[in-house]
Amino acid sequence: MKSFQIPPNYRSPLISALKQKRHAMDKMKKDFAPARLDFGPLQIYLARHFGFCYGVENAIDIAFRTVEENPGKNIFLLSEMIHNSQVNQGLQNLGVHFLQSTDGRQLIPFDDLRAGDIVITPAFGTSLEIDAILKSKQIHTEQYNTTCPFVEKVWNRSGQIAEKNFTVIIHGKPGHEETRATFSRAASGGAALVIRNMEEAILLARFIRHEQAPSEFFKIFRDRYSSGFDPSHDLERIGVVNQTTMLASETQGIADFLKQVITQQHAGTGGPDSGVFADTRDTLCYATNDNQSAVIGMLETPADLALVVGGYNSSNTSHLVELCEQQLPTYFIASEEKMLSRNEILHYDLRRHEEILKKNYLEGNDPLMILLTSGASCPDAVVESVISRLAGFFEGSPPVETLVRELLSK
Repeated sequence: MKSFQIPPNYRSPLISALKQKRHAMDKMKKDFAPARLDFGPLQIYLARHFGFCYGVENAIDIAFRTVEENPGKNIFLLSEMIHNSQVNQGLQNLGVHFLQSTDGRQLIPFDDLRAGDIVITPAFGTSLEIDAILKSKQIHTEQYNTTCPFVEKVWNRSGQIAEKNFTVIIHGKPGHEETRATFSRAASGGAALVIRNMEEAILLARFIRHEQAPSEFFKIFRDRYSSGFDPSHDLERIGVVNQTTMLASETQGIADFLKQVITQQHAGTGGPDSGVFADTRDTLCYATNDNQSAVIGMLETPADLALVVGGYNSSNTSHLVELCEQQLPTYFIASEEKMLSRNEILHYDLRRHEEILKKNYLEGNDPLMILLTSGASCPDAVVESVISRLAGFFEGSPPVETLVRELLSK
């Protein structure tokens, strides 16, 4: 596996030692049980897989190296590098400017760019339209492209099935940078549509079965279909790809459901199943899948509560929160600073889209059992800071440094 140069302040001695130990014991990554950190009155169970993935480390390596190697140049990012405030702020502190917000709102006009300026493409990628704007200004992004290889794999697969006249159904969040980029590329080769969830897949099925007037399609899926989309024709052959940070199980569930719908619709017509539905199972991101599987494995451990650490606008992190919320009181925090005290925590509510204050969150058994994980864009150092702060709330807990020494000595 390729190694990356990551700023030391994002690393964690505790997490590095723990991950190295788990890898040595489970090189094939078949064990999804969490690791136990014994603090006496506090027991923390850390997910088997969490934190920076390959794509994120690659993006951070390229971005910080670009700054280091180009002193005095104007350096811009198309939008946030990844959905993590610490990393984005670190780049801004070095003089990097963001051209757009995560929802595509322009912060700095493209007209302000000049030939010779450096524009970094974030890990989510970007649309063909923005690529064309940059090229028209003689700005070449190839050297500074941090698009995740697994995102590009989805793009390539979308192009392949579009060439075979399949309509590309994208399971993703319509406003997300990655979904916008994937849609742009899929739509350039044929018909494309974005759906949010299984509920919308069920709505889409009504049009596949011709149970609903095509005119209703344009109301339900407004602004999420490609130019010239014809539901009476473009839903005869489909394939499903995903925004790589969505719940893998939900993407697979949507694909299985739509495959069943469309093959039943065409049963008896003489055509094989493969003629109406494209197999795209190979587009699921391994890191997203591993992190979600690790949370499912972690949830088999009895516990009092779960903590999920990461950026509030991080799609992959929000899905880890949703998994935990199905079984336990769950608190979604950006950093250790959100744990105001042993009695108060300021955590993000996914439904209300705001931080809320919760009192007496560390109540439960003795010892208290906490499940802990983080999103793919969260630095390990932040996770260690959360662990240290938690341990500090419990008298008699050993310092984190003691656990590091024990891990390294085994």
